[in-house]
Amino acid sequence: MVEEFHIEYVNLRREQNVIEIRRFLERFGLSFDADVVFTVAVRDLDGTLVGTGSSQGEVLRNIAVDESIQGAGLTSFILSALMQEMSRKGILHYFIFTRPDKAFLFANLGFNEIARAEPYAALLESGLDSVASYCDDIAQKTAHIPGKRAALVINGNPFTKGHRALIEKAAMECPGAIVFVVSEERSLFPFKDRLRLIREGVRDLTNVAVVEGGKYIISAATFPTYFTREQDQVKAQTRLDISLFAQQIAPRLDITDRYIGEEPYCPVTNEYNEAMLELLLPAGIATHLVPRISVAGEIVSASRVRDLIRTGGWTRLERLVPPVTLAYLRSDENTAIMDTIQSSNTRH
Repeated sequence: MVEEFHIEYVNLRREQNVIEIRRFLERFGLSFDADVVFTVAVRDLDGTLVGTGSSQGEVLRNIAVDESIQGAGLTSFILSALMQEMSRKGILHYFIFTRPDKAFLFANLGFNEIARAEPYAALLESGLDSVASYCDDIAQKTAHIPGKRAALVINGNPFTKGHRALIEKAAMECPGAIVFVVSEERSLFPFKDRLRLIREGVRDLTNVAVVEGGKYIISAATFPTYFTREQDQVKAQTRLDISLFAQQIAPRLDITDRYIGEEPYCPVTNEYNEAMLELLLPAGIATHLVPRISVAGEIVSASRVRDLIRTGGWTRLERLVPPVTLAYLRSDENTAIMDTIQSSNTRH
């Protein structure tokens, strides 16, 4: 029956094409994300749009087939076209999000479900690499850290005395701690710099390992936004990420505790913390919500540090960051980054 249809690559630079795809997806409660880099359309013999799918990085998204012809093999047709294009670009590992009640459809096509957050989303993967191989790699890098372990997820934008205090507390209260540094390049400070500053900043804590968060911790793969209603997006994102951590990562790495800093300012981080408190305990993972520290009466936060960079408040800033971060901020090598921060009004 697939012979009755043909597939075409969509020119996303043409507004008319984007409008057509967007309207088709609206029938399924899906939104079209302008960030996608590749989209295909399936048409019948009359030229009517009956299916579509897109990709962005390793993520397959916006997969939809007209209800009247579901079961005709078009989903596999779409996935095959997308994966061929991705492999041509050297991408050989694939994620796909779907609603939990549709996960079996993709499981039947060779995808493995690795997490779900009812009633919002399920996450599946296929191809080279897997969450199991990711955990094997982290296990090798942290073999010197005694178990049972604590886990911390830190962005470090930039690394502050608050981050240091949180890591130090976990290291004191648990046999060992693993710090996962968020790898996504969506912060004002580059990932390689954030990773280096945290590693250097806790080097004296011998029972602490600092590793890359990779694509399984607060990444584009674990934070879907395109298929949930706007009011549900944060809940879907946070719960899927935490479910993946609880169901896959923690058991494989002997993680029994998770430490998180109190977040009174950022609604998304606060929702993330609430999701941890809700989901980790039933999975046997103790959650420790640690109040922020203050220095000279000022609460320490990365956003506050960035604000002080913008306003030139260096005297107050010096009290909030460890020496390794202060040296980084004052280095002539990082002038371009500092200029970007000083001209930015964002809170990334």
